Amino acid sequence: MKALILAALLMLPAGAAELEPRTVEAFDHYLRTAEARIDAAAGPFLWIDQFPDRVRRARAGEVIAEPFTGKPDLSVPGGLVHDWIGAVFIPGATVDYTIARLQDYNGHKNIFKPEVIDSRTLSHNGNDFVIYLRLLKKKVVTVVLNAEFDVHYIRLDKTRWRSVSRSRKVAEVEHAGKADERELPAGTGEGFLWKLNSYWRFQERDGGTWVECEAISLTRDVPAGLGWLIEPIIRNLPKESLVSTLASARKALAK
Repeated sequence: MKALILAALLMLPAGAAELEPRTVEAFDHYLRTAEARIDAAAGPFLWIDQFPDRVRRARAGEVIAEPFTGKPDLSVPGGLVHDWIGAVFIPGATVDYTIARLQDYNGHKNIFKPEVIDSRTLSHNGNDFVIYLRLLKKKVVTVVLNAEFDVHYIRLDKTRWRSVSRSRKVAEVEHAGKADERELPAGTGEGFLWKLNSYWRFQERDGGTWVECEAISLTRDVPAGLGWLIEPIIRNLPKESLVSTLASARKALAK
């Protein structure tokens, strides 16, 4: 089976997917609706507070992650939108300590490895950041991405923060780490990640800090004839990446 998978991968054409304007338009429409809902702040500040059993499990150390709409993805013209939300409890950490560590983007390559290979702050003005991350996506195939994000933090009160991270560029890297490494134009390549926005909430209470993230991403759709190979990668990576991010934060920041 492994040999069959490798053979199929070798037959994939270069530039197997391309981001189309209609796909970007559909994703932007979804984001506008999602951000209006997030900004409306209906219900409890933390999503997880709607589910007492999940609160209990998170307090015990579990990373909670669910598709926000109840479905793992939404089909749009030429692509798939993935909307996952997750929560983790970081025992012993204050919210100020948590925010300070997360705003140290030069250190993200240490906190969030192996998914983050490299990281740095490109510019910084108060609670506004432009950051660079080199991301590793690995599931049967390995894809390396150069990504840049605009990040904005808002302090609500002494115990609560919000932040939003919006991708400004996601570009696949061919032959990463080798002499012939090259960055492909954004919106080309295998299409395992084209865009990613993340909406975070932080609250200090219960002897630690709660961290929640809603990650909304855009990927290619499932190509005809290769669904058996591509579909598990496209549909599983968004959840796995969110869980890995939250678990790494808990491990690095817990006291």
